[in-house]
Amino acid sequence: MINRKATAIWKGTGKEGTGTISTQSTVLENTQYSFNTRFADGKGTNPEELVAAAHAGCFAMKLSFELNAAGFTADELNATATISLDPAQGKIVKSAIELKAQVPGISAEQFAEVADKAKKECPISQLLNTEITLNAELVG
Repeated sequence: MINRKATAIWKGTGKEGTGTISTQSTVLENTQYSFNTRFADGKGTNPEELVAAAHAGCFAMKLSFELNAAGFTADELNATATISLDPAQGKIVKSAIELKAQVPGISAEQFAEVADKAKKECPISQLLNTEITLNAELVG
């Protein structure tokens, strides 16, 4: 079992209050978040941005493992996850992954199969209870 933790501290009301997020690794340490960073363009982070980072990173690493298992090594995997929050529903409704990959020697069919497997099996994908889409492109 591997455990990782983060701590959020919130002070004040939902709209006027402010919070900080810190991670066990201290990559984030008292990083500011607020209503404006979540629902507008304020300075700081927000939960959806952190989920997007986690999903992009998890997917890229899982894809690297899957490619290796299939006999390939990527020169580069550039994955961007976009998390869509519907404020009216109060929930995340989608995670859309955009991938540009440089993988020498792999066919388009093999690549599509391995990328789809990584999309379905990365731990963050399995955690999210939402639609997950993938637009994967071989480049170079």
